[in-house]
Amino acid sequence: MKSITFRANKHLIEQARLTALSQGKTLNTVFREWLDQFVNRTGNVQEFDSLVERLEYVEVRGPFSRDEMNDR
Repeated sequence: MKSITFRANKHLIEQARLTALSQGKTLNTVFREWLDQFVNRTGNVQEFDSLVERLEYVEVRGPFSRDEMNDR
């Protein structure tokens, strides 16, 4: 595992430590969880963009009438 260093407001770090402690975790654990979620969220955005590009041929029309929306 690689170590990294960040700089932040002293008060903010202390509040973050207390919040992590209230969850029964360390600040390092909370940060690693956040980093994992951040990376996965970014991946989902890239997948969404790729899907939109593949669906460019889809033509959206509207607005639809009430009958059209309920047509089965």
